Amino acid sequence: MSYLQLTNNQLNPEGYWSKPLKKLRSPSPRELALFDQNGYDLTNLEKNYAKINLGNMHSHREHRFALKAPWFIQAAKNEGAVLNHSLLFERKGYAGEALEQLEQWADKNPLIFKIIKMRPKWGLDFSMDYVDRAGNVFEVLHWEYDGFDYPEVAERKEQLQHKFASIDWDDAAANILKLKNHWHHLDFFSQSDWKCNYFGIVKERFKMVIWD
Repeated sequence: MSYLQLTNNQLNPEGYWSKPLKKLRSPSPRELALFDQNGYDLTNLEKNYAKINLGNMHSHREHRFALKAPWFIQAAKNEGAVLNHSLLFERKGYAGEALEQLEQWADKNPLIFKIIKMRPKWGLDFSMDYVDRAGNVFEVLHWEYDGFDYPEVAERKEQLQHKFASIDWDDAAANILKLKNHWHHLDFFSQSDWKCNYFGIVKERFKMVIWD
C-alpha cells in the first residue's frame, strides 16, 4: 500500500512580488546574510517581502524559512516505507514598486543586487525512506526537481503525483532491498539515477543557481 494522501496544494504561477516595504532605510548586510543561491531558503529581507506580499512562508529546519507547502502527506507510520517529506517550493523575483525600491537601495548596498537578479523558481521534493525491525534503513526514493519555467514544473508535478500515488511503496521498498547489490555501492547521483530508472521517472534536477 502507498499510505499516501495527495494534498490540494498547488504551486503559485505568479513569480514576482510587487508590493514594496514600508520602511525607508536601506537594508543592512545582515538582512542579506546566508543567501541561498541554489535553493529556497529566504534571507531576512526576503522574509519581509513575503509578509507584505502575503507569501506562503513557513519555518524550514530551525532558523530557515521558505515558501513551501505539503505535496503528499502520510498518516503516522514507524516501519516499512515512511514518508520523510514531500513539499512544493517557490522562490520569487521582484517587479513593480518592490523592484524600484530595491534598485534605489542597491546604490548604497550592492548586496541587494543578489535579490534584484533572482529569477522566479519552483520546486518539487519527494522523499520516501524505508526502515524495518532487522535494521535495514535506506532511501526508497528521494526525488527533487527545480525549474524557472512554471508551466514545465507544473506539468512535472501532475505527471509525478499520479505516478507516486499509484505506487505500493512497501512493495517497492522490499524489491529495492532485494536489489541492494545493484545500487548500494554507487555514489549519491548514481544511486539517484538508478532509482529514477527503476521507477521509470525523469531524472532529478536541482541546485539550480537562481541569478539571472
